[in-house]
Amino acid sequence: MTNTGHAAILVAIMSAVTILLRFLPFIVFRKHTPPFVLYLGRVLPPAMIGLLVIYCLKDVTPAAYPHGLPELVAAAIVVVLQAWKRNSLLSILAGTVAYMVLVQAVF
Repeated sequence: MTNTGHAAILVAIMSAVTILLRFLPFIVFRKHTPPFVLYLGRVLPPAMIGLLVIYCLKDVTPAAYPHGLPELVAAAIVVVLQAWKRNSLLSILAGTVAYMVLVQAVF
């Protein structure tokens, strides 16, 4: 089998598994959603955001220049925009752009 054919089969299988995993909860819980699943739907999104924040800030060294200032400013921009506009895409995009400008041009 050629590399292209092999890659096409792999992509097709991964796509089918992804689609199945996306639709599986709707198939399994067609009539009634268990309270535990509803609970997970409420608590997992904020938990994942917290996990991502910790992951993004894990390599910040406050003792060394620039003392985490680009990360702190970018995080503050994200928090303020999210509280003000309630638009995740805008907040994350503005924070990313601010961080890259600070790292590339300022610090």
